[in-house]
Amino acid sequence: MNNSTLHRLKKKALGLVEARLLKTGRVLDVRKWEPSTIIEIDLHLPQTVMDTWNEVPYIKCKVADLAYRDYTPSGWDAETQTCTLFVDANHNGAGSLWAQQLQKGDTINYVGPSSTRQTPVKTSSVICLGDESSIGHLLAMQQLTLPATRFSGAVVIGNQEHRNQFNEYFKSPLQPIARNDIYGHHSLTEWLLQQSYTIQDTFFYIAGNSTMVVELRKLLKKQGYNSNQIKCQGFWS
Repeated sequence: MNNSTLHRLKKKALGLVEARLLKTGRVLDVRKWEPSTIIEIDLHLPQTVMDTWNEVPYIKCKVADLAYRDYTPSGWDAETQTCTLFVDANHNGAGSLWAQQLQKGDTINYVGPSSTRQTPVKTSSVICLGDESSIGHLLAMQQLTLPATRFSGAVVIGNQEHRNQFNEYFKSPLQPIARNDIYGHHSLTEWLLQQSYTIQDTFFYIAGNSTMVVELRKLLKKQGYNSNQIKCQGFWS
């Protein structure tokens, strides 16, 4: 069986699955942070019930033929069934190209939602760490953390304008910090070493590129935090 036949069979099989699982949403607005390497997308998802979201959710968006990407809804409103996605578009992947082309009024197709199994534990200090790819995830964690005074952390963002925009757009205790290395773990390590967290009552939630997540987890374990205190969500390397 040649490759073109295999591709047709795969496409047909996926089409049958999509017919059963795909939901539709509508794009309410698209905001491109200048320069447009972070894209903010407001969605109306009438087929999704958000009242039960007590863990950070994610949806699989269809970004091209036979291609899906996972994105975390943040800032959701269960009554209006609206939410916001943040897409790190600083590369030429299928998800970036999809987000760059989206316009207000477009229809999107997605599967889900599903849960990342991350939710803030009942402790006095919830610390979130991430990068541009995890902005939605971190803001979802912030929304779930009550009271809000328990929540803080840092997000490494390479572009100075984007760091300014993050501070301008969000009322968040997350501190945007400069990226001084490729994956951002050295920058976040430097920031972490300047903090003074107690071992007993602090839980860390790390989300972002896999290299950064792995290296930060190693650092925190060396500092004496046990595995139960470090929750990780790696996206890509």
